[in-house]
Amino acid sequence: MKSTKGKPTKRTDKPARKEARYTPRGRIYLTATFNNTLITVTDDKGGTICWNSAGKAGFSGTRKSTPFAATSTIEQVLRKAIDEHGLSEVSVYVKGAGPGRDSLLRVLRNSQLEVSKLVDMTPIPHDGIRPKKKRRV
Repeated sequence: MKSTKGKPTKRTDKPARKEARYTPRGRIYLTATFNNTLITVTDDKGGTICWNSAGKAGFSGTRKSTPFAATSTIEQVLRKAIDEHGLSEVSVYVKGAGPGRDSLLRVLRNSQLEVSKLVDMTPIPHDGIRPKKKRRV
C-alpha cells in the first residue's frame, strides 16, 4: 500500500476466502492433558482441516479440565468436520491421560464416523528420572 502525504490508503479488495475442501478420509489427533483438551482434525496428508480446544469452546479455569468440556469440544469440531468437509472415515490418535480420552471414544461411538484405526501415542518414559539420593542418618 502506497501512502500519499503520510496517510496510508485503504485496501478495498478483500482476499478471497479459502474454499472448504471435501475430504472423506482424515485423522483425528486428541491431546488430553489434565488442564485442557485439544483436538485437531486433519486430512490424510496431515494438513489441518479444523481444530478446537476446551478454551476455544468457551470454558475457562477449572471447567476446562472436566469431561463435559471435553465432550462439547469434541462434538463441535466433529460437527464442523462432517458438515463442512464431508468427513466419513477417520484414524484416531490419542495422546495424554486427561478426561478427554474417554469422552472422545464416547462421542465417536455415537457419531456417524467410521473409525479405521485407534492409536495411543501417550509418551511413556523408558528409564524415568534419576532417583533422589539415599538418605543417610
